[in-house]
Amino acid sequence: MADLNRREKLKLEKFFEMEGGYVLDFSNRTLSNFVFETINLELYSDNYAEFGESKANRLRAIWQKENNYTVGKLTAEMLEYWRDKKLMSYGQITQPEQNLFDECNKIASKLMEDTIVEEIDVIREVVDDRDFSLLAKSIRESIEKNEPEVALDRLHTYVIKFIRQLCENHKIAISKDESLNALFGKYVKFIVANEKVESQMTERILKYSIHVIEAFNDIRNNKSFAHDNPILNYAESVLIFNNVTNSIKFIESVEKKIEQENKKEKVANAETETEFWNDLPF
Repeated sequence: MADLNRREKLKLEKFFEMEGGYVLDFSNRTLSNFVFETINLELYSDNYAEFGESKANRLRAIWQKENNYTVGKLTAEMLEYWRDKKLMSYGQITQPEQNLFDECNKIASKLMEDTIVEEIDVIREVVDDRDFSLLAKSIRESIEKNEPEVALDRLHTYVIKFIRQLCENHKIAISKDESLNALFGKYVKFIVANEKVESQMTERILKYSIHVIEAFNDIRNNKSFAHDNPILNYAESVLIFNNVTNSIKFIESVEKKIEQENKKEKVANAETETEFWNDLPF
């Protein structure tokens, strides 16, 4: 259910002209197509028939049943649709219309802050690696479209590239054909052996995560578009995405700690070397 209070619903209903069951100038077909293209949902499925068959009631059902991000994205796109139609018809946007537009836009922005994947920002592009950047961009676009299930195979590939790069950075011996869980296991062994985690609980979570990552191999091979498979359901796909991105976020914090320690060591070594040369009697 989207977090819309009574006043926010009233503003949206007023702007989208939902009195009498209508929604702007949409027909049943054009609204159905618009909703599908925007958030990949079938407006005229039984799932959205709870309040009645009109376009407005179908839209209210989406507000009732879907999450904040999905409703926010649909709302934002509908607002842009209204503005584009106005501009293309050379219509004048009145001040009251602009004021209500701005209020509705604030509502959409607030809802879109609540993404289905909490730490999706860790899936980021890399300036000097085009393939990695395209992969990250593709994954993020699937999440923005509320389609985590179609990106599971790409997420698996992303994590392999991410962990392999970390292993190479730390000169951890790996081979090209090693599985994701084997790579992750070597990385975990490295940070534990070098005392980069402080608690036994964190160590246990990381070691257990190796088994979780191993299960990701099965998802990639048998429940994703990597092959001709039946695709994993939406809810479990969201769970997997959140688990993986949270793990990446923690790993990035460990890497930042290692980087800071290395910088301090370099500074200390440079100071020691300077002192050595300054102490020479010539």
